[in-house]
Amino acid sequence: MTCFEDRVQDAYLTSRMAFLFAALCAFAVANVYMMQPLLNQIAATFVEKTGKMGIVITATQLGYALGLLLLVPLGDRLNRKYLVVAMLMASVVFLVLAAMTTSLYGLSGALVLVGLMAVVVQIIVAFAAALAHPDKRGQTTGMVTSGIVLGILLARLISGVLTEWLDWRRTLLVSAGAMFIMAVIFLRAAPQDRKPRPAQTYRQLLFSVITLWRQIPELRSRGILAMLIFMNFSVLWSSLVFPLSQRPYNLSTAHIGLFGLAGIAGALAARRAGILADRGLGQRVTGAALVLLLLSWAAIFWGGTSLLALTVGIVMLDFAVQAVHVTSQTLIFARNPQATSRLVAAYMFFYSIGSACGALLATQLWSYYGWPGVCSLGAVLSALALLYWYRVDRNQCSAAVAG
Repeated sequence: MTCFEDRVQDAYLTSRMAFLFAALCAFAVANVYMMQPLLNQIAATFVEKTGKMGIVITATQLGYALGLLLLVPLGDRLNRKYLVVAMLMASVVFLVLAAMTTSLYGLSGALVLVGLMAVVVQIIVAFAAALAHPDKRGQTTGMVTSGIVLGILLARLISGVLTEWLDWRRTLLVSAGAMFIMAVIFLRAAPQDRKPRPAQTYRQLLFSVITLWRQIPELRSRGILAMLIFMNFSVLWSSLVFPLSQRPYNLSTAHIGLFGLAGIAGALAARRAGILADRGLGQRVTGAALVLLLLSWAAIFWGGTSLLALTVGIVMLDFAVQAVHVTSQTLIFARNPQATSRLVAAYMFFYSIGSACGALLATQLWSYYGWPGVCSLGAVLSALALLYWYRVDRNQCSAAVAG
């Protein structure tokens, strides 16, 4: 890399640009998570049982998984700046469509399209990682991921509050307006994407994702970890609205949304984990975070009767999940910085599968076994993630470094 190229990349990574990337991620990822506090109201609108509401979350995650496979790899082939703007504008259209639906299945279909466009977040993360200096790639990834974490938290809070004043349909329209504004700002302010692009067809680009999966052991093992930890994440947040809206709590959607703020520790974990990963401590961070994830479910279980215990458990879980997530991305980006979009597509596909399965299982278990069933599922998944890291991931990553 020439000195001139270094200066160009440093210019891209000013604090102002990093903030823009993080803010855009916050707004875009909100479309995936803002529906969770609204499930009770949606069920009432369509006169459906709460046990069926998992389809709403699963539909968004299904679209997200498809977008990871079909759209995110385009970030290595097309100009990422204009690709981001186009996807934001498409999100506006699909959010309006979702707000106009007249049935649960119509809403679910529209949310598949919303989830499809929400993968713009991963294109932004890959864009930032590609611009970052190698020695600061983890820190940069952590900074942008902090925006994603804040977006997830604020999505639940703001959607819960807006639904108290308006309703879930108007909440979707507010989100559509936010997407339009962010598209205009990003078009005017974001740096140009000057990276060299591979001379590959779209088909070759998609198949190269499979090639990367086969070649990079960290990508395979961290993909499995992503599936397990985000299944955990989804199990909690997809079911939390149900116990909080019933006795002994009887909280409103606005109050339930406030619980998202308990997970703000995840934003702190994201940046710190990236810095530690840059120092070669990624495996230690992962192991400690997975132990914390398992312990968090003990506190969450007691949250059925104690809001304090529930809050502590949420802080622990969000901190652990985001620490593993940022560490994983830092490890895989370091293996091939020229293919960040395809790497994140392969990695995040397993994240999306985990989130979708977690939502579906959690709502079903709540219907049959209540809060103890949900917490038992979370604890089992956490134990599996810890065991997989200890027996498989540590060895694969160590062998890759030694090789």
